[in-house]
Amino acid sequence: MEYVLLGLGLALVLEGLIYAIAPGLVEQLLETLRALPQETRRMLGLGAIALGLAFVWMAMQIGV
Repeated sequence: MEYVLLGLGLALVLEGLIYAIAPGLVEQLLETLRALPQETRRMLGLGAIALGLAFVWMAMQIGV
């Protein structure tokens, strides 16, 4: 459970930093995403999941 809370906390910190540092960039990114076909957005989401799982696996191998 502590890893879940740690992961959620880190995700919120990163998200908050993005909105605090570059709110205009977030708006541009959202506009770009709206222009992409739904299937492309789905594939980007699946790629993000795979990358996130790879990072978690690597962290566990290192011994975090």
